[in-house]
Amino acid sequence: MLTVVLVDDQALVRAGVRALLERAPDISVVGEAAGGDEGVDLVRRLRPDVVFMDIRMPGTDGIAATRSILADPGLRDVNVIVLTTFDTDRHIIDAIRAGAAGFLLKNAGPDEMREAVRIVAKGDALLSPAVTRRVMNAAAVSPSSLSTDRLAGLTEREREVLIEVGAGHNNDEIGRRLHMSPATARTHVGRLLTKLGARDRSQLVIVAYETGLVRPGEC
Repeated sequence: MLTVVLVDDQALVRAGVRALLERAPDISVVGEAAGGDEGVDLVRRLRPDVVFMDIRMPGTDGIAATRSILADPGLRDVNVIVLTTFDTDRHIIDAIRAGAAGFLLKNAGPDEMREAVRIVAKGDALLSPAVTRRVMNAAAVSPSSLSTDRLAGLTEREREVLIEVGAGHNNDEIGRRLHMSPATARTHVGRLLTKLGARDRSQLVIVAYETGLVRPGEC
């Protein structure tokens, strides 16, 4: 059973998301919070597999709450999906930099929400092609302090894999495109996470575009 905590200041939204998620026999909503601080405390107590986190809430917002959760060494197995009505590039980038494993709009369909829980619970990132395009466009026009020096320790093969991750490809797709097994692709991704200090594949996408290794339109 996959456990979920909902953090949203609107009770009606929480009730709706709970109803949609709990139609699946493998998902259980174990707690709800109406604000960021309350949500962080609840997550520390319940240690769910997944947190659905709103962005705009009174007091501590969802980005700050996400950052607090994912900076806690005791919560390393917790994954956060940012759930919001706001789909601007800024919110996507902020959510991923805070460590969120996924990004969903509140108008996502029931099956999409349930599958999102399963995807991030097993350690994969939830970046749809549409979100990936917005990420790479925003990263390309608004680079952070990252530089190509960060790529200096990568092998040529790791750079090739990072390009594929930046394009939003999963391990099976990377394997086919680079003529390697999915297991080998997974190993390379793991090494990239370690070498680049990234939490998950979503952050690798950011690195790929902010360092200029991949540019919009190239993949």
